[in-house]
Amino acid sequence: MGADECSHEGPTRRDYVKYSGAIVGSALLGGCSSTTSESGSGSTSTETPTTGTPASEDGSYSVTMAPMGTVTFETVPQNVLASSTATIDITAALGHGTAVQSTTRPSTSVPALEFYYSTLDTTTDWIDFTDAGGYSKETLYELDSDAHFLDPSYVDSLDGWNRSDIEEVEGNVGPFFGNLYSRKHRQPPESWRDSYQYYTVWELTEKYAELLQERERFEQLFALKETLLSDIRSNLPSPNDRPTVGMVYPRLSEDSFYVHKLNQPGYFFAHTRPLGAGDVFTDIETDEYGGKLIDYEAMLDADPDVIIMNHGISSYYDVPETKQAIRDHSVGAELTAVQNDRLYGSGNPRQGPLMNLFQLEMTAKQFYPDRFGEWPGYVAGEPYPDIPEDERLFDRQKLAAIVNGEF
Repeated sequence: MGADECSHEGPTRRDYVKYSGAIVGSALLGGCSSTTSESGSGSTSTETPTTGTPASEDGSYSVTMAPMGTVTFETVPQNVLASSTATIDITAALGHGTAVQSTTRPSTSVPALEFYYSTLDTTTDWIDFTDAGGYSKETLYELDSDAHFLDPSYVDSLDGWNRSDIEEVEGNVGPFFGNLYSRKHRQPPESWRDSYQYYTVWELTEKYAELLQERERFEQLFALKETLLSDIRSNLPSPNDRPTVGMVYPRLSEDSFYVHKLNQPGYFFAHTRPLGAGDVFTDIETDEYGGKLIDYEAMLDADPDVIIMNHGISSYYDVPETKQAIRDHSVGAELTAVQNDRLYGSGNPRQGPLMNLFQLEMTAKQFYPDRFGEWPGYVAGEPYPDIPEDERLFDRQKLAAIVNGEF
């Protein structure tokens, strides 16, 4: 059904939200900034937590994030539509998992979330979502969410949507608050580029922490991440002693691989970029989605020491079956990573902060087992493996306490 065919009698503006700045307004820069510059439109920032806009006398508070501009909330949303695994993980890590009532393609989000959260002493009852489908306007009215953790510039690019539709849903249902194109630093639709900025996964988490009024919980998560990264970086081998790595998404039906540059900007690579491994695909010409399709012969020409397969825990494909198919392929069997048993199912790059912690640990073990301990692998359908306590790279109990609000 087209967006202009939706008719709803008696819509009322949400009382809890007011806007100081239209959705098309300029994105005032706020939040944390990164010591490492990431290419693309948007400013460079340090990843140091900063103070958000304080609550006013009436209890309302404002959050500023590109491309929306500034949104002022009168209360914390209790029923949200989350756009992806990343925004669900951000919300849940900040202690508000039960607020996520709907998402698109829960069949891929649920396995990834259960893989990590069921490892901790936290509840997973909230991992049960209504499928929001393709985000039709009619569906958003039916879901009646307090807030939509969706990037309005992306929604504006969908069939049946334009800016007036977005403004209508904001006024009658709830606001939009999301930033999709930070995932791979892709270009947003042209009409939104002047108001766009890219954020790291931790900068995004800080923005949502301001929205959910969880500043202290964010700072605890951030400190845990900083300790983990410091420990990893201090134990990395010299650049000449690091393995070469290929990041791939296998496409068995096409006898090919969709490959990415390992160390490019975007939170899609937040679990690989900090580890500084050599990238065998650093010189490829990528398509608009940041990757390239190659065949087995091109993979053998690159011949990385380690191959990691994206979405290895997200039910997109059967990892054991895929690994065996690559081993059985006449060219795949010649790959160094296959011969040395260094072909790994990797994490879900649509990651929030909690997933990022686990996936940094996972990837450190896959790249540098001599420094961080062997990656034990895992069985499909089971949680993250039970790594011996003295081989863990971060404190599970502390992480669970943060999620549970017991810090």
